[in-house]
Amino acid sequence: MAMEEKEAKPLRHGYTTGSCAAAAAKAAVTALILQEPQPESVIKLPIGEEVTFLMHACEYDAERALCEVIKDGGDDPDATHGARIVAEVRWRDGEGIEIDGGIGVGRVTKPGLPVDIGEAAINPVPRRMIRESVQAALDSFELERGVRVVVSVPDGEEIAKKTLNGRLGIIGGISILGTRGIVVPFSTAAYKASVAQAIRVAVKSGCTHIVLSTGGRSEKVAMGLYPDLPEEAFVEMGDFVGFALTMCARQGVRKVTLSGMMGKFSKVAQGVMMVHSKSAPVDFGFLASAAEEAGADPGTVEEIRGANTAAQVGDMMQERGMLAFFERLCAACCESGLREAKAAYALETVIMSMKGVILGRVEKQGEAQGR
Repeated sequence: MAMEEKEAKPLRHGYTTGSCAAAAAKAAVTALILQEPQPESVIKLPIGEEVTFLMHACEYDAERALCEVIKDGGDDPDATHGARIVAEVRWRDGEGIEIDGGIGVGRVTKPGLPVDIGEAAINPVPRRMIRESVQAALDSFELERGVRVVVSVPDGEEIAKKTLNGRLGIIGGISILGTRGIVVPFSTAAYKASVAQAIRVAVKSGCTHIVLSTGGRSEKVAMGLYPDLPEEAFVEMGDFVGFALTMCARQGVRKVTLSGMMGKFSKVAQGVMMVHSKSAPVDFGFLASAAEEAGADPGTVEEIRGANTAAQVGDMMQERGMLAFFERLCAACCESGLREAKAAYALETVIMSMKGVILGRVEKQGEAQGR
């Protein structure tokens, strides 16, 4: 009973790296003005909510001030949860607020991102939040002075290894992100945004064929199938199959390859386009029907109905040499994916075993969509 109550507990939202940076910057400029430590900072989020952030550290002298916030991602499984987000501010000649990235904040090296090449990977909404928060502090003291803000993340380079930044051409650290200011648990909006960015980067780099994989292992197998494609063409979509397929359609991609394993693709075959383990259970009745259509005997069909996992079903069909079963699943994935994305591109589906053996591979051409 206690476990059920625990599971029913509402998930706690957190705050984006952009919100943390804006709060630290406002506290730092206030410390610089008053020459006093700032224990907290109140900022307005893009959604209109006012939030108080506690400062983990605050240093200052006559020329500069530095404040640090520990990022609280709430109950969202985010790589940046617990990261130290630091803002250092200095007075600058002239007017205006200049924003840059320091240690642990990546730099953009490829086109297709919302920030220009050479700039710090601080996205437009966080830049606006930082600027508005610093301006609010200046206005409260009726000051008209120029300020330079440098955002850094001391462990950012290490954290970035757990993100898609390297593939996106963001080098040297994490991105400062956020459009709403809060992180909604398990919406994984940041991951979806990075998938969309990866597809844009690929298209801007000249890729007309994009390979979407559910994870690292399936991507590695796909790289073996397409050794001539550049690294940018390979995008880890995670569980967001429908979202990634739709983004490819919007970007005018000509061919898309889906690369993954039985568990997730057995869901895609049925039209389930968000394939997280909690999004929808595996339908063993559907898999049993597909096996029957592929020529499986009644005993095998009943075994499938009573199976524990889709991977178990895949192993069973592989051992019995029933590759027609995988061809049927691949074809169904292509049809579901093209329908979901309303896509005119060619869609290929590759299903592989946990050991990287190709079990099925089918390609279908989408039809031009009427407007």
